[in-house]
Amino acid sequence: MTGRLFIFGLGYSGLEIAKLAKAAGWQVGGTVTTGDKATALRATGIDAEVFDGSAALASDSLAVATHILCSIAPGTAGDPALRTSADRLGHARWLGYLSTTGVYGDRNGGWVDEEDTPRPTQARSIERLATECAWRALGQKNGMPVDIFRLPGIYGPGRSAVDQVKAGTARRIDKPGQVFSRIHIEDIAGAVVAAMSKPRGAVYNVVDDLPASSADLIAFACELLGKPVPPLLPWHEIEPTMSAMARSFYSENRRVRNDRLKRDLGVALKYPTYREGLRAIAAQS
Repeated sequence: MTGRLFIFGLGYSGLEIAKLAKAAGWQVGGTVTTGDKATALRATGIDAEVFDGSAALASDSLAVATHILCSIAPGTAGDPALRTSADRLGHARWLGYLSTTGVYGDRNGGWVDEEDTPRPTQARSIERLATECAWRALGQKNGMPVDIFRLPGIYGPGRSAVDQVKAGTARRIDKPGQVFSRIHIEDIAGAVVAAMSKPRGAVYNVVDDLPASSADLIAFACELLGKPVPPLLPWHEIEPTMSAMARSFYSENRRVRNDRLKRDLGVALKYPTYREGLRAIAAQS
C-alpha cells in the first residue's frame, strides 16, 4: 500500500523516513525551517515547505495527504503541528508521532515494553507523553488510527561513535551498570514505513536488540578504525564537567524491548545491534 505522506519536520529522522517512503512509491511532502532547505528538497521530488510553528500551515500537499507524521519536538507550548494545524489533519487515514523512550523514566536498568505505564521525570519527556496523548485524542475524534513510535538514542552516518572517534571528541565514561538503548536511523525509517502499510493505532518501541554502555560503543568504534581506545573516565570525576542535558541522560537507566515491532509489523532490523550499525558507518566513511 502506498499513498501521500506528509511529514511535519524533515530533519534527521524525518528526512530518512521521507526518502525511504519515496523510494517505496509514496508521494511525499513535509516541512523544513528554511527556504533553502525547501528548495533543495523540492529538487529531489519531496514537496517541502517552510513551517516555523507560528501559524497554521496552508499546504496543498498537507490537504491531500493520506498519512501524516510528526517528528517535531514539542516545547512548553505543546506540539506546533497540533497547536496551529489540528483542524487541517482530520481528512487523513493515518497519523503517526515520533516520541521517545524517555517517557518510561528511570527503571534502574530494568526492562520495559509498551505495556509498562510511562513514568517520565524529565521535563522534555513529560512534554512528549502529553503530546502522545494529544495526537491520540485527535485520532479518536476523527476516527483514524494513530501510531506512536518511541525512540531511544538515534545514530547514523554523521552522528555516531565512529564520527566522535574520527573527530577526536570521544570519551569513555565509566558509570557501572549504566546502559542505553539506541536505534540506527535507517531502522526508524523502516519501522515507520512498515507501520503506514499496517495501521494499527499502536505504540511501538523502535529500538535495537542490545542496550549497551556508551563506553562499549566508543571502544568498538576505535577497534573498527584502528585507533587506541581511550581510558575510562570515572563518573564521579566527569559528572561535574558535563552539561545539564548530558547529566540528565545519565540520570536514567533502562533497557527497552522491541518485541511488538517485530511481532506485529514483521520488522527485521537492518542493524540489530550497534556493532552492525557502526561497522556499516565505518565502511562508508
